Amino acid sequence: MEISKYEKLAEALKTAERSNEPIGQISAAYPELEIRDAYRIQLINIEKELEEGRLITGKKIGLTSQAVQDMLGVNQPDFGHLLESMEAEDGVVDRSKLIQPKVEGEIVFVLEKDLVGPNVTVEDVLDATDYVAAGIEIVDSRVADWKINIIDTVADNASSGMYLVSEKRVDPKTIDLKTLSMNFYKNGQLMNSGVGAAALGDPAYCVAWLANTLHEYGVSLKKGEVILSGALTAMLEADAGDEFRASFTELGDISVKFE
Repeated sequence: MEISKYEKLAEALKTAERSNEPIGQISAAYPELEIRDAYRIQLINIEKELEEGRLITGKKIGLTSQAVQDMLGVNQPDFGHLLESMEAEDGVVDRSKLIQPKVEGEIVFVLEKDLVGPNVTVEDVLDATDYVAAGIEIVDSRVADWKINIIDTVADNASSGMYLVSEKRVDPKTIDLKTLSMNFYKNGQLMNSGVGAAALGDPAYCVAWLANTLHEYGVSLKKGEVILSGALTAMLEADAGDEFRASFTELGDISVKFE
Protein backbone atom coordinates (compact mmCIF):
# COMPACT_ATOMS: atom_id res chain seq x y z
CA MET A 1 0.00 0.00 0.00
CA GLU A 2 1.47 3.34 -1.04
CA ILE A 3 2.22 6.03 1.51
CA SER A 4 -0.17 8.38 -0.29
CA LYS A 5 -3.06 6.14 0.71
CA TYR A 6 -2.03 6.24 4.38
CA GLU A 7 -1.89 10.01 4.19
CA LYS A 8 -5.22 10.14 2.38
CA LEU A 9 -6.91 8.14 5.13
CA ALA A 10 -5.25 10.19 7.87
CA GLU A 11 -6.48 13.38 6.21
CA ALA A 12 -9.99 11.98 5.85
CA LEU A 13 -10.11 11.23 9.58
CA LYS A 14 -8.74 14.65 10.50
CA THR A 15 -11.24 16.38 8.22
CA ALA A 16 -14.06 14.38 9.82
CA GLU A 17 -12.92 15.46 13.28
CA ARG A 18 -12.75 19.13 12.36
CA SER A 19 -16.01 19.19 10.40
CA ASN A 20 -18.02 16.87 12.68
CA GLU A 21 -18.93 14.90 9.57
CA PRO A 22 -18.07 11.20 9.96
CA ILE A 23 -16.65 9.06 7.20
CA GLY A 24 -17.46 5.52 6.12
CA GLN A 25 -15.83 2.43 7.57
CA ILE A 26 -12.16 2.38 6.61
CA SER A 27 -11.75 -1.35 7.06
CA ALA A 28 -14.59 -2.05 4.64
CA ALA A 29 -13.14 0.22 1.96
CA TYR A 30 -9.57 -1.04 2.50
CA PRO A 31 -9.82 -4.70 3.62
CA GLU A 32 -6.09 -5.19 3.10
CA LEU A 33 -5.22 -2.92 6.03
CA GLU A 34 -3.54 -4.55 9.01
CA ILE A 35 -3.17 -3.21 12.55
CA ARG A 36 0.33 -1.93 11.88
CA ASP A 37 -1.05 0.03 8.91
CA ALA A 38 -3.74 1.51 11.14
CA TYR A 39 -1.18 2.70 13.68
CA ARG A 40 0.78 4.25 10.83
CA ILE A 41 -2.31 6.27 9.92
CA GLN A 42 -2.79 7.30 13.56
CA LEU A 43 0.83 8.43 13.88
CA ILE A 44 0.64 10.51 10.69
CA ASN A 45 -2.08 12.59 12.31
CA ILE A 46 -0.26 12.82 15.64
CA GLU A 47 2.85 14.11 13.86
CA LYS A 48 0.73 16.75 12.15
CA GLU A 49 -0.72 17.80 15.51
CA LEU A 50 2.79 18.25 16.87
CA GLU A 51 3.84 20.20 13.79
CA GLU A 52 0.92 22.54 14.40
CA GLY A 53 2.14 23.21 17.94
CA ARG A 54 -0.12 20.93 19.97
CA LEU A 55 1.30 18.99 22.90
CA ILE A 56 1.00 15.34 23.80
CA THR A 57 -0.18 14.99 27.41
CA GLY A 58 -0.32 11.20 27.57
CA LYS A 59 -1.69 7.99 26.11
CA LYS A 60 -4.88 6.01 26.36
CA ILE A 61 -5.44 2.28 26.37
CA GLY A 62 -8.67 1.23 24.73
CA LEU A 63 -10.67 -1.97 24.41
CA THR A 64 -9.48 -3.37 27.74
CA SER A 65 -12.81 -4.46 29.22
CA GLN A 66 -14.76 -7.43 27.95
CA ALA A 67 -17.87 -5.26 27.79
CA VAL A 68 -16.26 -2.76 25.42
CA GLN A 69 -14.62 -5.47 23.33
CA ASP A 70 -18.00 -7.18 22.96
CA MET A 71 -19.69 -3.90 22.07
CA LEU A 72 -17.23 -3.20 19.26
CA GLY A 73 -16.57 -6.78 18.18
CA VAL A 74 -12.81 -6.79 18.88
CA ASN A 75 -10.60 -9.12 20.88
CA GLN A 76 -7.52 -7.09 21.82
CA PRO A 77 -6.64 -3.71 23.34
CA ASP A 78 -5.30 -0.72 21.43
CA PHE A 79 -3.70 2.63 22.20
CA GLY A 80 -4.08 6.26 21.24
CA HIS A 81 -2.50 9.61 22.02
CA LEU A 82 -3.87 12.29 24.34
CA LEU A 83 -3.38 15.93 23.43
CA GLU A 84 -3.57 19.05 25.55
CA SER A 85 -6.57 20.14 23.47
CA MET A 86 -8.50 17.05 24.66
CA GLU A 87 -8.51 18.06 28.33
CA ALA A 88 -11.92 19.04 29.75
CA GLU A 89 -10.57 20.77 32.80
CA ASP A 90 -13.76 22.46 33.98
CA GLY A 91 -15.87 19.31 33.74
CA VAL A 92 -18.08 20.78 31.02
CA VAL A 93 -18.09 19.61 27.40
CA ASP A 94 -19.68 21.22 24.38
CA ARG A 95 -21.64 18.35 22.83
CA SER A 96 -21.73 20.08 19.45
CA LYS A 97 -17.97 19.73 19.07
CA LEU A 98 -18.17 15.94 19.12
CA ILE A 99 -19.71 13.57 16.59
CA GLN A 100 -21.10 10.64 18.59
CA PRO A 101 -19.59 10.71 22.08
CA LYS A 102 -19.67 7.93 24.63
CA VAL A 103 -18.46 8.16 28.23
CA GLU A 104 -16.57 5.73 30.44
CA GLY A 105 -14.90 5.73 33.85
CA GLU A 106 -11.23 4.78 34.19
CA ILE A 107 -8.31 4.63 36.59
CA VAL A 108 -5.70 7.19 35.56
CA PHE A 109 -1.94 6.78 36.06
CA VAL A 110 0.35 9.82 36.10
CA LEU A 111 4.02 8.98 35.67
CA GLU A 112 6.96 10.37 37.65
CA LYS A 113 9.51 8.76 35.35
CA ASP A 114 9.72 7.35 31.86
CA LEU A 115 8.54 3.84 31.04
CA VAL A 116 10.30 2.29 28.07
CA GLY A 117 9.53 -1.17 26.69
CA PRO A 118 9.94 -3.94 25.71
CA ASN A 119 10.21 -5.65 29.11
CA VAL A 120 8.12 -3.44 31.41
CA THR A 121 6.43 -5.32 34.28
CA VAL A 122 3.56 -4.43 36.62
CA GLU A 123 6.15 -3.69 39.31
CA ASP A 124 7.93 -1.31 36.93
CA VAL A 125 4.66 0.51 36.33
CA LEU A 126 3.97 0.95 40.04
CA ASP A 127 7.53 2.17 40.62
CA ALA A 128 7.22 4.69 37.78
CA THR A 129 3.79 6.03 38.81
CA ASP A 130 3.58 9.30 40.70
CA TYR A 131 -0.10 8.76 41.55
CA VAL A 132 -3.37 7.29 40.35
CA ALA A 133 -6.63 9.20 40.15
CA ALA A 134 -10.24 8.90 39.07
CA GLY A 135 -10.81 9.66 35.41
CA ILE A 136 -13.47 9.98 32.78
CA GLU A 137 -12.80 9.44 29.11
CA ILE A 138 -15.11 10.70 26.40
CA VAL A 139 -14.57 8.56 23.35
CA ASP A 140 -15.74 9.62 19.91
CA SER A 141 -15.58 8.00 16.51
CA ARG A 142 -14.97 9.73 13.23
CA VAL A 143 -16.44 6.65 11.53
CA ALA A 144 -20.20 6.83 11.00
CA ASP A 145 -22.51 5.04 13.44
CA TRP A 146 -19.62 3.44 15.36
CA LYS A 147 -19.40 0.79 12.65
CA ILE A 148 -15.81 0.00 13.48
CA ASN A 149 -13.41 -2.84 14.07
CA ILE A 150 -9.87 -2.79 15.46
CA ILE A 151 -8.48 -1.30 12.23
CA ASP A 152 -10.93 1.61 12.23
CA THR A 153 -10.51 2.57 15.87
CA VAL A 154 -6.69 2.32 15.81
CA ALA A 155 -6.46 4.53 12.72
CA ASP A 156 -8.84 6.96 14.44
CA ASN A 157 -6.45 7.47 17.37
CA ALA A 158 -8.24 4.75 19.37
CA SER A 159 -11.49 6.71 19.07
CA SER A 160 -10.13 9.38 21.42
CA GLY A 161 -12.25 12.40 22.21
CA MET A 162 -11.70 14.19 25.53
CA TYR A 163 -10.76 13.31 29.10
CA LEU A 164 -10.84 14.52 32.71
CA VAL A 165 -8.68 13.65 35.72
CA SER A 166 -9.73 14.20 39.34
CA GLU A 167 -7.71 16.31 41.74
CA LYS A 168 -7.46 13.58 44.38
CA ARG A 169 -4.12 11.76 44.12
CA VAL A 170 -3.42 8.30 45.55
CA ASP A 171 -0.21 6.27 45.77
CA PRO A 172 -0.99 3.07 43.81
CA LYS A 173 1.16 1.00 46.17
CA THR A 174 -1.24 1.76 49.04
CA ILE A 175 -4.34 0.26 47.38
CA ASP A 176 -5.36 -2.84 45.45
CA LEU A 177 -6.09 -1.57 41.96
CA LYS A 178 -7.64 -4.89 40.93
CA THR A 179 -10.39 -4.82 43.57
CA LEU A 180 -10.98 -1.05 43.50
CA SER A 181 -14.62 -0.59 42.44
CA MET A 182 -16.52 2.05 40.47
CA ASN A 183 -20.18 2.95 40.18
CA PHE A 184 -21.09 4.85 37.03
CA TYR A 185 -24.07 7.22 37.01
CA LYS A 186 -25.91 9.00 34.21
CA ASN A 187 -28.19 11.86 35.21
CA GLY A 188 -28.15 10.60 38.79
CA GLN A 189 -29.11 7.02 37.91
CA LEU A 190 -26.73 4.14 38.54
CA MET A 191 -26.08 2.62 35.11
CA ASN A 192 -23.34 0.07 35.73
CA SER A 193 -20.55 -0.97 38.07
CA GLY A 194 -17.09 -2.42 37.63
CA VAL A 195 -13.79 -3.16 39.32
CA GLY A 196 -10.18 -2.55 38.37
CA ALA A 197 -9.73 -6.15 37.30
CA ALA A 198 -12.15 -5.50 34.42
CA ALA A 199 -9.20 -3.86 32.63
CA LEU A 200 -7.20 -6.90 31.48
CA GLY A 201 -7.17 -8.25 35.04
CA ASP A 202 -5.12 -5.35 36.43
CA PRO A 203 -4.97 -1.67 35.38
CA ALA A 204 -1.21 -1.65 36.03
CA TYR A 205 -0.84 -4.58 33.63
CA CYS A 206 -2.62 -2.45 31.02
CA VAL A 207 0.03 0.24 31.41
CA ALA A 208 2.79 -2.36 31.14
CA TRP A 209 1.16 -3.72 27.97
CA LEU A 210 1.05 -0.18 26.62
CA ALA A 211 4.71 0.54 27.32
CA ASN A 212 5.76 -2.72 25.68
CA THR A 213 3.50 -2.30 22.66
CA LEU A 214 4.56 1.32 22.13
CA HIS A 215 8.16 0.15 21.92
CA GLU A 216 7.29 -1.65 18.68
CA TYR A 217 6.38 1.73 17.16
CA GLY A 218 9.33 3.69 18.50
CA VAL A 219 7.21 5.44 21.14
CA SER A 220 7.68 5.51 24.92
CA LEU A 221 5.78 6.73 27.96
CA LYS A 222 7.21 9.93 29.39
CA LYS A 223 7.53 11.42 32.85
CA GLY A 224 4.45 13.53 33.62
CA GLU A 225 2.22 11.82 31.09
CA VAL A 226 -1.37 10.90 31.87
CA ILE A 227 -2.22 7.27 31.09
CA LEU A 228 -5.87 6.28 30.81
CA SER A 229 -5.72 2.60 31.70
CA GLY A 230 -9.01 1.45 30.19
CA ALA A 231 -12.75 1.40 30.84
CA LEU A 232 -14.08 -0.58 33.79
CA THR A 233 -17.60 -0.82 32.37
CA ALA A 234 -19.49 -0.42 29.10
CA MET A 235 -19.55 3.00 27.44
CA LEU A 236 -22.64 5.20 27.76
CA GLU A 237 -23.96 7.49 25.03
CA ALA A 238 -23.93 11.22 25.74
CA ASP A 239 -26.26 13.98 24.56
CA ALA A 240 -26.55 17.65 25.42
CA GLY A 241 -27.88 17.99 28.97
CA ASP A 242 -26.48 14.68 30.19
CA GLU A 243 -24.31 14.50 33.28
CA PHE A 244 -22.10 11.57 34.25
CA ARG A 245 -20.43 10.69 37.53
CA ALA A 246 -17.88 7.98 38.20
CA SER A 247 -17.65 7.13 41.90
CA PHE A 248 -14.57 5.10 42.88
CA THR A 249 -13.63 3.51 46.17
CA GLU A 250 -10.32 5.01 47.34
CA LEU A 251 -10.13 7.47 44.40
CA GLY A 252 -13.31 9.47 44.99
CA ASP A 253 -15.73 10.95 42.44
CA ILE A 254 -15.39 12.74 39.11
CA SER A 255 -18.15 14.23 36.95
CA VAL A 256 -18.69 15.68 33.49
CA LYS A 257 -21.62 17.56 32.04
CA PHE A 258 -22.54 17.98 28.36
CA GLU A 259 -24.02 21.26 27.17
